[in-house]
Amino acid sequence: MPYDASLDECVFTKAHEDEAGKLVVSVYSYNKGTRKLQITRENRVSGELRFTKLGRMTKQEVEAILPLIQEAMKFLD
Repeated sequence: MPYDASLDECVFTKAHEDEAGKLVVSVYSYNKGTRKLQITRENRVSGELRFTKLGRMTKQEVEAILPLIQEAMKFLD
């Protein structure tokens, strides 16, 4: 069965933004299934935010999104 965006429900989302870009912490449920945590990165390129692979995170980035992850955990089943 191929992915169907209409079945993907965003239950929670919050972001941390700085001059380099944005880290987004979200909780999604696909087709009413198990809720799962997702972390995405958007880098600022020529003033525009562009999606990129999350990769490794600095200590400062982890400290910035840790409260968001803890808040998101309340939405996980």
